[in-house]
Amino acid sequence: MDKTRQRFNVSVAEVDTQDVQQTLTLGIAVVSGSNAHAQHSLDEVIRFMEEHADAELTGIEHYD
Repeated sequence: MDKTRQRFNVSVAEVDTQDVQQTLTLGIAVVSGSNAHAQHSLDEVIRFMEEHADAELTGIEHYD
């Protein structure tokens, strides 16, 4: 999570499933004046996490 925060200047936090073993639910937030820029940034974060995490990404939910 720290690499993601530093590389993309986003907020990352564990937001759910703290008590469920082998499951991690992350919330990622980005602030931008442009919806398109924010979406592009989140897409880059997701791609980075898929390539560098020692885990399987099983789902993504977007909130505007």
